Amino acid sequence: MPVDYYETLGVERGANDEEIRRAFRRKAMEFHPDRNKTPGAEDKFKEINEAYQILSDQEKRSRYDRFGHAGVNGGGDRPFDGFDPFSGFGDIFDTFFGGGTRTANQPRAGEDIAHRVNLTFEEAVFGCERDIDIQRVEPCHLCSGAGNEPGTPVSTCRTCSGSGQVRRAQRSVFGQFAVTSPCSACNGSGRYIETHCHNCRGRGYERRQRTRAVTIPAGVNDGMQVRITGEGDTGANGGPPGNLYVQVRVQDHELFARDDEDLVLRMGVNIAEAALGSSKQIPTLDGEEVDLEIPAGTQSGRVFRIRGYGVPRIRRDGRATNRRGDIRVVVDVSVPQRLNKFQRKLLEDLAYSFENHGNAPPSPAKSESRSKRKNRRPTKPAAESAEEPATDSVPEPEAGQSSVDDKQKGLFDRIKDTFAPSED
Repeated sequence: MPVDYYETLGVERGANDEEIRRAFRRKAMEFHPDRNKTPGAEDKFKEINEAYQILSDQEKRSRYDRFGHAGVNGGGDRPFDGFDPFSGFGDIFDTFFGGGTRTANQPRAGEDIAHRVNLTFEEAVFGCERDIDIQRVEPCHLCSGAGNEPGTPVSTCRTCSGSGQVRRAQRSVFGQFAVTSPCSACNGSGRYIETHCHNCRGRGYERRQRTRAVTIPAGVNDGMQVRITGEGDTGANGGPPGNLYVQVRVQDHELFARDDEDLVLRMGVNIAEAALGSSKQIPTLDGEEVDLEIPAGTQSGRVFRIRGYGVPRIRRDGRATNRRGDIRVVVDVSVPQRLNKFQRKLLEDLAYSFENHGNAPPSPAKSESRSKRKNRRPTKPAAESAEEPATDSVPEPEAGQSSVDDKQKGLFDRIKDTFAPSED
């Protein structure tokens, strides 16, 4: 479906020429391929150029207002199909944003440089200073940016007379017109160099490695950029240098996670601590511990806030303030996966109490004491007792049998005997 040219530029149908011009300038700066590298920016820029070509021409705009797209391209979707929409558009773009044809000796700003640094969690929170190694374009140290071998002459270009541009006439179906282009003899510099510098090969610039001290402000987060003005590549023909952008990568912390200016700490407590309440020591990035009271009946997921121990807040200009975020402590009630007999018995009694309106579980039946069992002797028939030899000695047990005393020993005594060293 053909796009509406007025919607493309974002103007009303009754907009005047100046409003259309300003809208085109704003849209062109936003979607120009040299400025906007996002997918689809080039296609959007073509639509903007197409819309401006129609609406800036009174005759074409009148036909478009009366007949739509059919009035300007015979019913097709694109009136400029068949040639590159960027050819010839450089003059229009320069007219709006550059003020004329660009020349090779025109001042140009230097390129920006990006450098990545890895910070620990604490360095990002409290700030730090780092020495970084960067490679940037600087004037040649041998020729000082002149481009000629030191001691050799530099003369004015005879082809362009030092202007850096040449004009030539061209004929077309619209008549004769003049075209200005950079001078090919001097590459638009206006100077003729007989002997080029052997270090920079006449370019006047070289790439050198430098070490720069960079101050990382407190409170930076992962993915942020710190701009160092004027530390980029050197500009050409007296243009300003570019900037250095330090991209920050922050390592994870073993205890804390970050949420803007707050630090998040997940703290595990057992079911007894959550039910009865407890006091905990909370670590901080400042090196001290803070007391935190966990009230009785705390549920899993409850959040407690410790004020003023978080990340320093950053202002819009990138500077840190004295205000800090908080530490948010998230309680995780942990359920044990393994229990010993004592713990299991306690939980079973607790479960019984919950199911029976808080009543205690019944006590187990009392068993006969060891002393009574030991003193009680079994009764024997009279015939057997008459034949019993009158002796006080206890017969030795046969092989494979336990003695009476062995059987009468308790559980812990038998365990003790088991771990006792043998007589051998």
